[in-house]
Amino acid sequence: MSYYLNSENHLDPGPIYVRENGQLHMVNLALDGVRSSLQKPRPFRLFPKGFSVELCMNREDDTAQKEKTDHFIFTYTREGNLRYSAKSLFSLVLGFISDNVDHIDSLIGFPEQIAEKLFSAAEARQKFTEPGAGLRALQKFTEAYGSLVLCSLCLRNRYLVISEKLEEIKSFRELTCLDLSCCKLGDEHELLEHLTNEALSSVTQLHLKDNCLSDAGVRKMTAPVRVMKRGLENLTLLDLSCNPEITDAGIGYLFSFRKLNCLDISGTGLKDVKAVKHKLQTHIGLVHSKVPLKEFDHSNCKTEGWADQIVLQWDRVTSEAVKPRDALEPRKAAQHFYGKRARTETPVKCPLADIHMDSSEKLQFYREEAPDCHGPLLKLEAVSSQESKKSKKRGFEEPEKEQSNSSQSSKQKYVCLAVEDWDLLNSY
Repeated sequence: MSYYLNSENHLDPGPIYVRENGQLHMVNLALDGVRSSLQKPRPFRLFPKGFSVELCMNREDDTAQKEKTDHFIFTYTREGNLRYSAKSLFSLVLGFISDNVDHIDSLIGFPEQIAEKLFSAAEARQKFTEPGAGLRALQKFTEAYGSLVLCSLCLRNRYLVISEKLEEIKSFRELTCLDLSCCKLGDEHELLEHLTNEALSSVTQLHLKDNCLSDAGVRKMTAPVRVMKRGLENLTLLDLSCNPEITDAGIGYLFSFRKLNCLDISGTGLKDVKAVKHKLQTHIGLVHSKVPLKEFDHSNCKTEGWADQIVLQWDRVTSEAVKPRDALEPRKAAQHFYGKRARTETPVKCPLADIHMDSSEKLQFYREEAPDCHGPLLKLEAVSSQESKKSKKRGFEEPEKEQSNSSQSSKQKYVCLAVEDWDLLNSY
């Protein structure tokens, strides 16, 4: 009987009455003493034991709630009333694709106006910061749009970004300006080898100041141009200053850069400066500048393109990962109290960066036909070189039109929408 009373499946039916001799008697009154001695009375259960209720309000991870509210735009009126309006079909589709941007097979042939909005939406959702998926998504955009994603990249003194985001940096294509100053890469770094890749043949300005380069690194960097006429063949500006391991032999490898208009070799380990000046003038037509050239003050090199905010985000994340030094503050205070001199941690700076050198000590060269080196003549030479390159390509492709249908479709990576098409798209 005790087992029956303590069983979980037993439900209390309530009081039971029996009529005997014209009177009602409660049958379970006799069991009250036994029940109280065996167990405490349980409250009446409204729902079965396995039933549970969960309040689903203000939960950001609730996909159902998010799907309901993501289709509307909520605003407040002047009176304080909440109003909502439905989002356009274009914005809904854009949001869905940006949430799954890493699953896109290809963006080649996709209009650039919509691709820019898609890139911004994916960046707002921080899709490019996800490990693995962010790299795949970034590669799809750079493969289709090239210089639109990033045309100029400045990584000056950002060696932490290079070490953490090397694969992402290598995915950028069709860069025209690349600044790697003060990154201490060395001759054997993977990024230095990537500079000779065909994807960076469009680089015209390269800054390699203070990178621990030697003659071996210069030889490796110029090998594709000297042997196969590819790689950095379109280079017009090169900064190799503050690399004391580069000697007269390393300067000889630079003679393969026939389009070079500006060169800075200040702070290198040259032994016979006069002979180097003569060789540069006779081989590639560069003369020594008596005044410093403004092309080498790094003010014009900036990160430009759709992904400029992503690069800044990489820099912020890496700097914050190294910054946790709050635990060292009490130790510094204690050292100051006891009169001990704490070690100051100053950021690494390029040598000769803050030193005003004499113009005679600077070894900066420019092409003799363009004394200003930064005037309109340099731009005209760049435009003419591009036009000549296009004409050569056209002449090479004309006898093979039938075989180059696939290549022409791949070259036409993206299309531009007309104003009428764009208005029609926004009307949905």
